[in-house]
Amino acid sequence: MTSEDGVTSEARQGTFAGLKIVEFAHVIAGPLAGTLLADQGADVVHVEDPVHGDPSRRMGPTKDGAYLWWKVSARNKRAVTLDLRSQAGQDIARRLAQWADVVITNFRVGTLEKWGLDWESLHELNPRLVMLQVSGYGTTTSSRNVPGFGKVGEAMSGVVNITGFPDGPPVHTGFSHADAVTALMGAFAISAALTKRNDPGFQGEWIDLALFESLFRLIEWQVIVYDQLGVPPQRAGNQLAVAPGAVINTYLTADEQWITVTSGTPRSVQNVAILLGLPAEKYATVEDQLARRQELDEGLRSWISQRPAAECLAEMKTLEVVASRIYSVADIVEDLTYTEREDIVTLDDPDLGPVRMQNVVPKFAFNPGKVWRTGPSLGQDNEHVYRGYLGLSDEEFRALTEAGTI
Repeated sequence: MTSEDGVTSEARQGTFAGLKIVEFAHVIAGPLAGTLLADQGADVVHVEDPVHGDPSRRMGPTKDGAYLWWKVSARNKRAVTLDLRSQAGQDIARRLAQWADVVITNFRVGTLEKWGLDWESLHELNPRLVMLQVSGYGTTTSSRNVPGFGKVGEAMSGVVNITGFPDGPPVHTGFSHADAVTALMGAFAISAALTKRNDPGFQGEWIDLALFESLFRLIEWQVIVYDQLGVPPQRAGNQLAVAPGAVINTYLTADEQWITVTSGTPRSVQNVAILLGLPAEKYATVEDQLARRQELDEGLRSWISQRPAAECLAEMKTLEVVASRIYSVADIVEDLTYTEREDIVTLDDPDLGPVRMQNVVPKFAFNPGKVWRTGPSLGQDNEHVYRGYLGLSDEEFRALTEAGTI
């Protein structure tokens, strides 16, 4: 069976097949939450301005005029255009919210209220609606209408303060860290809310998520350490401010490759000592290991610097010392484990031809998700959504198109 946009019904597969989501969201955090759910089969309708579209369409590197980031970030979605600044567009948006099971948004709180797309308005229209609302500072704060971006969320979370070396500046990670973790937390929250959907009396759910909160939650030890010891954790390079083991660092090999060595148990630390020819009995307890951690670190640095990476990793594997080369993307696409896991998928893109990108994660054994399309063109699914999902007549669709509303 083939739908009117040429996509076979088998393409829409996964644990969320049949779930209807509409996104009033642009750039990263909100849309990525939708992409994660779309990867697992949800039918996600991404709403964009008819003239300007989502700014993500024009972010990052290009090839032959095609923006590469968009091809991944908007994959598996329906793309429609809608002028949310107009009354007619707001009316259509509310009809989309009535159609949907889930609304995802990251527009400013005041903007949503002005447009009648805030939680109270949409809940009244669709009492069973689940709504994920991402904002810079949360809807309950005095900064509720202040614009927020991921790097500010990272700075507020405490992550940046403990990232880097003691004698250097705080360091942001090399990707949209706060946005990505917020998206993951948002997708988790939507999934959690939907477990209650079949309960008697379910009255929907409003998920209010600020950009700094997800990263803040994941560094769970920071607050209690400060609370009980009175000292905020500080940067410690690759050894971590609060290390779970005596060995955690990166080291340069004789053939100038970086590898990481880590330990999470007392036994793994003793394995490092054996590798270095040190008496394992001197590292029998956690206290012994922490007291001698500098000896282990300096020993590893010297030992690794005298050998090529392949030799280091082979000997470490024999002694069950946990280590890995620091992978670049070039390493990833050639790696056996990634290949065996089928973590990279190739699909056809109308602008670029065959393209590779991350496959669906996580993997489900019996209801697996699927990547069935790259990021769609602006308004590509207008007719499919507005006429097929909302049932607009030919006259309504034509009038809205001529008016520039869609």
